[in-house]
Amino acid sequence: MTTESRLGVGLYIDAANIQYNGGWGMAYDVLREFACRDGGVPLRLNSYVTFDAERARRDNGYRFGVERFHNAIRDMGFKVIVKEVKRYRDDAGNTFAKANADLDMAVDALLQSDALGRVILATGDGDFVRVVQALQNKGCRVEVVAFDNVSAALRREVDFFLSGFLIPNLLPSREGPDSVPWGEKGSIVRGVCYHFNRDGGFGFIRYLRHAGANLWITDTRRDDSPYASAYFSLADLDDSVAPDQLQRPDTVLEFRLGVSQAKEGELQAYEVCQAQGVERIRSGTQVRPNSPQSMPHSVSHNAGNGSQTDPETAGNV
Repeated sequence: MTTESRLGVGLYIDAANIQYNGGWGMAYDVLREFACRDGGVPLRLNSYVTFDAERARRDNGYRFGVERFHNAIRDMGFKVIVKEVKRYRDDAGNTFAKANADLDMAVDALLQSDALGRVILATGDGDFVRVVQALQNKGCRVEVVAFDNVSAALRREVDFFLSGFLIPNLLPSREGPDSVPWGEKGSIVRGVCYHFNRDGGFGFIRYLRHAGANLWITDTRRDDSPYASAYFSLADLDDSVAPDQLQRPDTVLEFRLGVSQAKEGELQAYEVCQAQGVERIRSGTQVRPNSPQSMPHSVSHNAGNGSQTDPETAGNV
C-alpha cells in the first residue's frame, strides 16, 4: 500500500456556496468516493448547511425537506453543522437574511488538520485562500471541488482544483436517473476542450472516464490515464458555445458521446453545449441551475479542411 493510499482525508462542504453556484443536485456519496480515492481514509466529513427557522415555522414542506436532506447525508457518514439564518435591518429599514458558515468551516478544518494528509474543500469562495495556505503550511495537500463562480485566487492557491462538473455522476444528467451510464456510447458526459482547430472547424474534448487515481495524467494516450478524448466538429456545437470561449479554463462542455463519423473506431462528441446552463433532471424533477427550490439542497444515493488528428495521438499535448 502506498503512502498516498493511507492518507487521512477531510472533506469540508460549504453547502450553500455549492448549491447557489451550479451544484444543485450534487451527489454527496459520489463526492465522498472522490475524496477518498486511492484508498484514502475518511476521518472528517463535514457539511455546513443553513437553516431558516422562521421559514420552517410557516412552511412544512421546507422543514420536512431540510430534515430529510440532513438525515440522508448523516446516513452517509457526514457530520452536519447547521448555521441558522439571521435577519438584519439596515439603516433604510430593509430586512435581509444572512447565514455564513465560512468561519466555522475554516476553524474546523484548521483544528482537525493534524490527522489529515488530504483536505478537500467543496467551495469556490475566495475567502478560503488564507485557510488553504495555513493547511498547506501544516503539511496537508489541499484540493478544491466547485462548480460556477470559483475564485481565481483560490484556484491558483490549491494543490489541485477540479470542476465538479467533470466528476462522473456528481451532478444529475439532463436526461434523468435512467440515462445511459457515464462514459458509455450514447451517454451524456462533461469535459473540457484541450485543442481546437478553427480553420479546420474541429477540436477535441477531454473527459474523465472514472475519478480514481492518477488524475494528474491528462495525456489520454497513456494506459494509466483516467481520461479519454472525443472529437467534435463545429456543427456539433449548440448556440450556447462560442468558438472563442472553447479553451477558456472555466468553460465546461456537456455532450453526448457517440461513434465518430469522421474518425473510424473513435468517439465523437455530439450535442455539445455549456454545462453551466443545462437544466437537469433528478428523480423525475426538472432542476434549473441556481433556481430557488422548496428544499435547500439535494442529495443522491445512488467537417473542416485541416488535419483531423488528435494532438495527443500526434504527440502535441
